[in-house]
Amino acid sequence: MNLPKRVRLVEVGPRDGLQNESRPVPVEVKVALIDALTDAGHSAVEAGSFVSAKWVPQMASTDQVMAAIRRKPGVSYPVLVPNKQGMNGAVEARCDEIAVFTAASEAFCRKNTNCSIDESFERFAPVMEAARHHGMKVRGYVSTVIACPYDGRVAPSKVAEVAERLLAMGCYEVSLGDTIGVGTPADCVAMVDAVAERVPREKLAAHFHDTYGQSLANILAVMERGITVFDTAVAGLGGCPYAKGASGNVGTEDVIYLLNGLGIEHGVDLEAVAAAGRDICRALGREPASKVAQALKAKVAA
Repeated sequence: MNLPKRVRLVEVGPRDGLQNESRPVPVEVKVALIDALTDAGHSAVEAGSFVSAKWVPQMASTDQVMAAIRRKPGVSYPVLVPNKQGMNGAVEARCDEIAVFTAASEAFCRKNTNCSIDESFERFAPVMEAARHHGMKVRGYVSTVIACPYDGRVAPSKVAEVAERLLAMGCYEVSLGDTIGVGTPADCVAMVDAVAERVPREKLAAHFHDTYGQSLANILAVMERGITVFDTAVAGLGGCPYAKGASGNVGTEDVIYLLNGLGIEHGVDLEAVAAAGRDICRALGREPASKVAQALKAKVAA
């Protein structure tokens, strides 16, 4: 296998993992989770989003969260920003990195952001300008890179087109998301190879959901194709409010266990992440979705 010596993990649990929770998660619980994930060794912890509280009420407290977390030098705390209004919130919260998001499927883009793909890029323009003015890094997300819950299969060429537009606008990195988790290794390799014809592989990240249990296989497959950045969520939390049936993100614990077994460096402590996962799952009143997290929990309890 042609595998990298080191990969970077982007922890998305505090945002993507919690955004679909029906019960409000207290600010202090979110802050404790982010601080614990920072202490575990993560270099990037997605802290929240400045989106409409009407549509994603769980993220309404992002300003309070950003004010309370212990920001560690060298660690980024990106927040999602859909438009200029959201950007104003990010500026007020002194965020150092933001993320913009669109989709490779028109139907999903309209469901998720109430606009077309082209209109989403129009909304990004003032956001990117403000980011440059305030010295913020910008990451880009592309949803539905394999298939859409409304439009069906998505052509890899469409994913490549959208990813290239994000890079051209100034995103330092583009995360490719299999939002409904239907991709297999062959699907993901074909998609990544198509995108890599227009965007350098070192500027790409992969974001897999585990609906059909294929995430780890997909990660291994695209690692062999030169992808070295992966979005993961502690305890396998997550789901998408606009993609019915989509299960959680690939668990951070599961990915770390895989990387450890392959001898690939990543800088994150498995036991510390698992402890953070147990704490947030206890607060949510649920069991972790991550298989490794479940195993470690049983080990601790024994």
